[in-house]
Amino acid sequence: MLKIISSLLIAFIFSPIWPLGPNPLPGDPFIIVNKKLNEVVFINDNRVQTVITAATGKTEDLTPEGIFTITVKAKDPYYRKKNIKGGDANNPLGTRWIGFDAEDTDGRIYGLHGTNDPSSIGKYVSQGCIRLQNEAIESLYDFVPVGTKILVTSTSENYEQLGQTYGAIK
Repeated sequence: MLKIISSLLIAFIFSPIWPLGPNPLPGDPFIIVNKKLNEVVFINDNRVQTVITAATGKTEDLTPEGIFTITVKAKDPYYRKKNIKGGDANNPLGTRWIGFDAEDTDGRIYGLHGTNDPSSIGKYVSQGCIRLQNEAIESLYDFVPVGTKILVTSTSENYEQLGQTYGAIK
């Protein structure tokens, strides 16, 4: 019994989502969502890699602000609310889902995702998620491992400065 408990403890401690030490470390992937400008910023290797136009919540309170952790990723996500399978052209989640743990959820409520309505990008239209063009979420998907930190904020602050403040940039 002791061997089982110790094995589980070791597996849990070395899990990729276990917060060992400062997170992110300089050079680690880090995402910033700026609701004020409807932009998603991807930081990696100590620099801002890209800035992508996004859509956020219809009202300011729908997209929660704070620092969160990516907990779920899915290709061709299933849309539970309307029972629409992944890959269907009517699926509003598009081709990728990168979910995070806002408001003590499990990463299946709030996330970055694609869209079947590209004209919505840049606007305040969602129920709380962050929408990107399918091409943008697909290009980001492989670079964002589970455990990556994501900052959701409304700011005029420089993205490099934010990256430094949160430890993603030296």
